[in-house]
Amino acid sequence: MKYSKNTGRFSKLILLVLFILSGSLFLTNCTKVQAGYVGVKFNQLGSDKGVQNEIVGPGLYFLTPNEQIYTFPTFQQNYTWTANITEGSPTNESISFQTREGLEINADVGVSYSIDPNKVSILFQKYRRGIDEITDIYMHNFVRDAIVRESSKMNVDSLYGPGKAVLFDLVQKDVSSALDTLGIKVEKIYLIGNFRLPQVVVDQLNAKIAATQKAMMRENEVQEARAEADKKRATAAGEAESMLIVAEATAKSMRLQSEAINSNIIEYEKIKKWNGVLPQVQGTTTPLINLSK
Repeated sequence: MKYSKNTGRFSKLILLVLFILSGSLFLTNCTKVQAGYVGVKFNQLGSDKGVQNEIVGPGLYFLTPNEQIYTFPTFQQNYTWTANITEGSPTNESISFQTREGLEINADVGVSYSIDPNKVSILFQKYRRGIDEITDIYMHNFVRDAIVRESSKMNVDSLYGPGKAVLFDLVQKDVSSALDTLGIKVEKIYLIGNFRLPQVVVDQLNAKIAATQKAMMRENEVQEARAEADKKRATAAGEAESMLIVAEATAKSMRLQSEAINSNIIEYEKIKKWNGVLPQVQGTTTPLINLSK
């Protein structure tokens, strides 16, 4: 009987311990902040509901039922808003906007960003949401509004060509400026694939591009023909000038030779006609003297 009483007491003790443990587990829950993340601990109930308690780093934390931790990644994140329900969200998250002409365009858009751990407190106080909700709702709206604003200043001809790069550069600048103060550092906003336009518009744009390319090709051919003609004229002019120089040099040489020959002939004729007798009269201003006497 003594053994039975001890056994009963031991059982009660075990039940008491289990009750205390279960009560502790009820009053607390365990949350882990993984490496590469920073956490924001806040209250869920009471007058200070949603008020931040503290910023916590990676580790294991025991929380009361009134406490919760939102975690924010500090490494680069990539997210896409597409019409494909198998990517990102199960709903169509693609972005629609209009050009200056009022033509509606639809596009899949991607974003790369990271969270500044030193500004997590500002981000949480602004939205009181986790990073997934902030990305799906608020960041999506920022990007959509920037695209709508900037595309309304551009023609469809430009957007269908090199203007799309200009558009996304402007969008990235706008969004980065707005979100940087909140602790979201936007690395890049980019177009996924091509714009979705009505097929009739695509056909017209392609035809216009083809015509422009053909005109440019013909202009290039004309320019090449002109360049070739100019080259031939320059070559002919150079050859003519060279021939003229040669001709002038030849004529000058012949003239000099002719003058030399004529001079020699004159001297030769003089010699032939001289009879070997010196002149009988010499002098200029002095009185003439007759040498024959």
